[in-house]
Amino acid sequence: MFTYNARAQTGATQISKATTLQPDRIERLAVFIDGANLYAASRTLGFDVDYKNLLAHFRRQAYLIRAYYYTALLETEEYSPLRPLVDWLGYNGYSVVTKPAKEFTDATGRRRVKGSVDIEMAVDVLDLAPHLDHVVIFSGDGDLRRLVEAVQRRGVRVTVISSIRTQPAMIADELRRQADAFIDLTELAEHITRRQVEPRQRTAGPSGGSSPKLPPVRATPAEPFREAPDLPE
Repeated sequence: MFTYNARAQTGATQISKATTLQPDRIERLAVFIDGANLYAASRTLGFDVDYKNLLAHFRRQAYLIRAYYYTALLETEEYSPLRPLVDWLGYNGYSVVTKPAKEFTDATGRRRVKGSVDIEMAVDVLDLAPHLDHVVIFSGDGDLRRLVEAVQRRGVRVTVISSIRTQPAMIADELRRQADAFIDLTELAEHITRRQVEPRQRTAGPSGGSSPKLPPVRATPAEPFREAPDLPE
C-alpha cells in the first residue's frame, strides 16, 4: 500500500490529506535501503525488520527490479557483528553495498563512527533510474533531497519511507516535501515486522544522576559496535 501526499503544483504548499493508491503490478520498482537509518527508525518505533518479509511485500506491489541494502563496516575489528546479516542479505535477494567506516574520538572522549552511504546510494539510483518507473528509498536523510529531485526530472516517481511519529521526526522536512509520496514506517510495520520488541529506554541526563546500565543488545546495522552505540554520521 502506497500513501501519496499531494502537493500544490508550485511545490510550496503541502496538502496533509492522504489517499491510497493501488500500484500497477507491472510497474518497474527498485528499493534502496540505508541500513543504519532503517534500523534506528524501526527500533525507536519498537519493532525489528524482517528483511525477507520486506522483499516479499514489494514483490507483491510491483515488478521489483532490485533491492539494495547499504551499510558501513568497521574493518579494524577482526569480526564484525554486521557480517552475518550482510551475508544473509546477499544470499537472499538483496544487492549489498558496503563501505569502510571511519572510527574517531570526539572532543568529549567518546568513540564515534562515521560511515555515510549517501554517495553510494545516489550513484546506484541514478544508474538504474532509466530502467525504473518507481524508486522507493528507506531513509530520512535531508541530503538526499537533490537526488530525489534529479530522479523526478527523469520521469521516475519517488516514495520515501521513514517516520514522523518519533520525537524528533526521523525524516528531514525538505526530503518529505520533495518526494512524490511519503509512507510512515508505522504504516508498513505489519508487512515487514519480524517480532515486537520494547522501545529502547533513554539514559538519564546529567541532572538525573548516573545513567542506568542497559542490557546488552543484538548488534545491528545501526549499532554494530557494542561499546559505542552512536549512529554513523
